[in-house]
Amino acid sequence: MTITFSIDQLDQVAKVLLEQNPNKILLFNGEMGVGKTTLIKKICENLGVNEPTSSPTFSLVNEYYTTNNQYIYHFDCYRLKSEIEALDMGIDEYLYSGNWCFIEWAEKITNLIPENHSIITIQVLENGIRKLTLV
Repeated sequence: MTITFSIDQLDQVAKVLLEQNPNKILLFNGEMGVGKTTLIKKICENLGVNEPTSSPTFSLVNEYYTTNNQYIYHFDCYRLKSEIEALDMGIDEYLYSGNWCFIEWAEKITNLIPENHSIITIQVLENGIRKLTLV
Protein backbone atom coordinates (compact mmCIF):
# COMPACT_ATOMS: atom_id res chain seq x y z
CA MET A 1 0.00 0.00 0.00
CA THR A 2 1.27 3.47 -0.87
CA ILE A 3 -0.35 6.77 0.06
CA THR A 4 0.63 10.43 -0.06
CA PHE A 5 -0.45 12.85 2.65
CA SER A 6 0.29 16.08 4.45
CA ILE A 7 1.23 16.25 8.12
CA ASP A 8 -2.24 17.48 9.08
CA GLN A 9 -3.70 14.22 7.73
CA LEU A 10 -1.69 11.97 10.08
CA ASP A 11 -4.71 10.94 12.14
CA GLN A 12 -6.46 9.59 9.03
CA VAL A 13 -3.23 7.95 7.85
CA ALA A 14 -2.91 6.14 11.20
CA LYS A 15 -6.48 4.83 10.87
CA VAL A 16 -5.87 3.63 7.31
CA LEU A 17 -2.68 1.86 8.38
CA LEU A 18 -4.42 0.01 11.21
CA GLU A 19 -7.23 -1.02 8.86
CA GLN A 20 -4.59 -2.83 6.77
CA ASN A 21 -3.97 -5.21 9.73
CA PRO A 22 -0.18 -4.95 9.68
CA ASN A 23 1.96 -7.27 11.76
CA LYS A 24 2.35 -6.09 15.34
CA ILE A 25 6.08 -5.65 14.76
CA LEU A 26 6.20 -2.44 12.72
CA LEU A 27 9.46 -1.02 11.43
CA PHE A 28 9.49 2.68 10.60
CA ASN A 29 12.02 3.75 7.97
CA GLY A 30 12.81 7.25 6.79
CA GLU A 31 15.21 10.14 7.14
CA MET A 32 15.48 11.99 10.43
CA GLY A 33 12.65 14.52 10.72
CA VAL A 34 10.36 12.82 8.20
CA GLY A 35 7.63 12.23 10.81
CA LYS A 36 8.15 8.67 12.06
CA THR A 37 7.66 9.54 15.74
CA THR A 38 4.68 11.78 14.98
CA LEU A 39 3.01 8.98 13.02
CA ILE A 40 3.68 6.52 15.84
CA LYS A 41 2.03 8.98 18.24
CA LYS A 42 -1.10 9.02 16.05
CA ILE A 43 -1.14 5.22 15.74
CA CYS A 44 -0.88 4.96 19.53
CA GLU A 45 -3.81 7.36 19.94
CA ASN A 46 -5.87 5.27 17.51
CA LEU A 47 -5.02 2.14 19.51
CA GLY A 48 -6.28 3.77 22.71
CA VAL A 49 -3.23 5.31 24.35
CA ASN A 50 -4.33 8.31 26.40
CA GLU A 51 -0.98 9.22 27.94
CA PRO A 52 1.58 11.47 26.24
CA THR A 53 3.91 9.72 23.79
CA SER A 54 7.40 10.83 22.84
CA SER A 55 10.54 9.62 21.16
CA PRO A 56 12.50 7.11 23.26
CA THR A 57 15.80 8.36 21.86
CA PHE A 58 17.58 8.31 25.22
CA SER A 59 15.68 5.53 26.99
CA LEU A 60 15.66 3.31 23.84
CA VAL A 61 12.12 2.09 24.62
CA ASN A 62 8.91 3.72 25.81
CA GLU A 63 6.06 1.60 27.10
CA TYR A 64 2.45 2.67 26.67
CA TYR A 65 -0.75 1.13 27.97
CA THR A 66 -4.01 1.29 26.01
CA THR A 67 -7.60 1.59 27.16
CA ASN A 68 -8.02 -1.99 25.81
CA ASN A 69 -5.43 -3.32 28.29
CA GLN A 70 -2.70 -3.75 25.68
CA TYR A 71 0.93 -2.77 25.87
CA ILE A 72 2.68 -0.91 23.08
CA TYR A 73 6.46 -0.69 22.92
CA HIS A 74 8.12 2.13 20.99
CA PHE A 75 11.82 1.71 20.22
CA ASP A 76 14.32 4.19 18.86
CA CYS A 77 17.46 2.25 17.98
CA TYR A 78 19.34 5.23 16.55
CA ARG A 79 21.87 5.43 19.40
CA LEU A 80 22.57 1.70 19.59
CA LYS A 81 26.14 0.80 18.76
CA SER A 82 25.49 -2.93 18.35
CA GLU A 83 22.82 -5.61 18.46
CA ILE A 84 24.41 -6.80 21.71
CA GLU A 85 23.27 -3.55 23.36
CA ALA A 86 19.71 -4.29 22.25
CA LEU A 87 19.92 -7.83 23.62
CA ASP A 88 21.32 -6.51 26.89
CA MET A 89 18.26 -4.30 27.32
CA GLY A 90 15.99 -7.30 26.72
CA ILE A 91 14.66 -6.38 23.30
CA ASP A 92 13.94 -10.01 22.43
CA GLU A 93 11.42 -10.23 25.28
CA TYR A 94 9.58 -7.21 23.90
CA LEU A 95 9.67 -8.43 20.29
CA TYR A 96 8.24 -11.85 21.14
CA SER A 97 5.68 -10.60 23.69
CA GLY A 98 2.79 -10.54 21.19
CA ASN A 99 2.32 -6.81 21.84
CA TRP A 100 2.65 -3.96 19.38
CA CYS A 101 6.30 -3.00 18.80
CA PHE A 102 7.04 0.17 16.84
CA ILE A 103 10.71 0.37 15.89
CA GLU A 104 12.55 3.38 14.50
CA TRP A 105 16.03 2.83 13.03
CA ALA A 106 15.51 -0.94 12.89
CA GLU A 107 18.46 -1.27 10.51
CA LYS A 108 20.62 -1.16 13.67
CA ILE A 109 19.12 -4.49 14.83
CA THR A 110 18.41 -6.27 11.55
CA ASN A 111 19.31 -9.75 12.81
CA LEU A 112 17.01 -9.44 15.83
CA ILE A 113 13.80 -8.56 13.99
CA PRO A 114 11.22 -11.39 13.95
CA GLU A 115 10.36 -12.82 10.55
CA ASN A 116 6.74 -11.64 10.78
CA HIS A 117 6.93 -7.88 10.62
CA SER A 118 5.66 -5.02 8.51
CA ILE A 119 7.67 -2.09 7.21
CA ILE A 120 6.49 1.50 6.91
CA THR A 121 8.72 3.77 4.83
CA ILE A 122 8.12 7.52 4.79
CA GLN A 123 9.67 9.94 2.30
CA VAL A 124 9.31 13.71 2.00
CA LEU A 125 8.21 14.87 -1.45
CA GLU A 126 7.70 18.40 -2.80
CA ASN A 127 5.96 20.99 -0.63
CA GLY A 128 6.26 18.85 2.52
CA ILE A 129 3.95 16.13 1.19
CA ARG A 130 4.86 12.69 2.50
CA LYS A 131 4.81 9.37 0.68
CA LEU A 132 4.18 6.34 2.86
CA THR A 133 4.62 2.74 1.80
CA LEU A 134 3.45 -0.21 3.90
CA VAL A 135 4.95 -3.62 3.09
